[in-house]
Amino acid sequence: MAAEGIVILGAGPAGAAAAIGLARMGEPVVLVGEPRRFAAVEGVSARVVEALRGLGLQQALQAFAPPSPRRAVWNGAYAEANVESLVDRQRFDRGVLDDLEHLGVAVVRGRVTALRSTPGRHELEIDTEAGPRSLVADFLVEARGRAAPGGGAARVRGVETVSLLQYWQGPAGETGSAVLGVEDGWMWMAALADGRRYLQLTVDVASAALPPKRALGDYCSARFRAVDAAAPFLRDAEAVGEPQARTSTAVLNESVVGDDWIRVGDAAMAVDPLSGNGIFQALSSALQAPAVVATLRHDPSRAALAQQFHARRIEHLFYRFARIGRDFYAQESRWPQSPFWGARRGWPDAAPLHAPVAPEAVRIARGPVVCEGRIIEEDVVVTPDQPLGVWHVDGLAVAPMLAALRAEGGFALEKGRREALLCARFGLQPARAAAVLAWMQAQNWLV
Repeated sequence: MAAEGIVILGAGPAGAAAAIGLARMGEPVVLVGEPRRFAAVEGVSARVVEALRGLGLQQALQAFAPPSPRRAVWNGAYAEANVESLVDRQRFDRGVLDDLEHLGVAVVRGRVTALRSTPGRHELEIDTEAGPRSLVADFLVEARGRAAPGGGAARVRGVETVSLLQYWQGPAGETGSAVLGVEDGWMWMAALADGRRYLQLTVDVASAALPPKRALGDYCSARFRAVDAAAPFLRDAEAVGEPQARTSTAVLNESVVGDDWIRVGDAAMAVDPLSGNGIFQALSSALQAPAVVATLRHDPSRAALAQQFHARRIEHLFYRFARIGRDFYAQESRWPQSPFWGARRGWPDAAPLHAPVAPEAVRIARGPVVCEGRIIEEDVVVTPDQPLGVWHVDGLAVAPMLAALRAEGGFALEKGRREALLCARFGLQPARAAAVLAWMQAQNWLV
């Protein structure tokens, strides 16, 4: 059987982003996926909605409710710090598949039942509604989320965590969500306008005293009914079916790319859901994957550079989101003896979310970047807070500018002379030169 080119496994946000990006580059792409098999709701920020709109996912966007407040009861204080849009994931997943076909991506609606890989060849068996189907790929994109097989590779795992998701049905009402801490974990609750309610309890695997599976429904109902903040979500509502138990442990795969395969989204690294960044991080790792894939397929001399770019970026994103979660957990101080909170206040490390930057710690180095759909090597500015390096700001390469400023007087160069130098050397208008310099100073690159 002839190879199909690139086959993407998984039709979630990461798989869709990779498929659309590769198709826009003219690469031969087939995506294999199906909507998730259980009902669920997630909350996303406005930047996620805009990113999906930029991908052209019009049908999928219809699954999003208008933005609503995300209420929080954390460390005993009530807040409405931000808003989020709730999304029906089953409807979203169906819309993604329709959008992909409309955008010209070949879609196989089904589930992979077998995968056999040898160098340059990946043989797949797929269960579809029309019956079994076989595919052969010369490049594989693994985007099946947390469910993706690990392939025996090593993984970094956070504190083992499980989330119990219970679906309730009540009368129609307002859309909204809330998160609150409890002694042994935290709860997230969401209500859709049509009366569907989704309530999730997240607890520690090691210390939680969970009942047998058959009793989880009553256990979850009792837990939510015991919390005052859950009352608006439970009012006149009844639990439907049994809770879904899902692992929500933060996981980083230490092997995320090879010569003819790549992992993106939750299949590469999955974050703690407390951060509310699940779809955002999936997109973050997938939007630049097409450049990595194209480089691996068409520019083998830069294969090691492309692999380095993807692996380092995945690791960086993982620890960034892990530290966001750690700092949020550390704000909850009501239960200092609780195993749940104690284990999460110090993971993954004690490093600050944003490392302090001083001008003398800023350096120029060679690093991989995305340029015209390929991974190439360019001069970038590396700092303790930006270890991967900064190449462009507002479309301008900043490393040559910083090098020129240093060569002409370093940190002592007067502001007016700095602007004049950028205008003369790089052809900038004064206003744009001033903006670049202001940005560099805000990053502590310049005194």
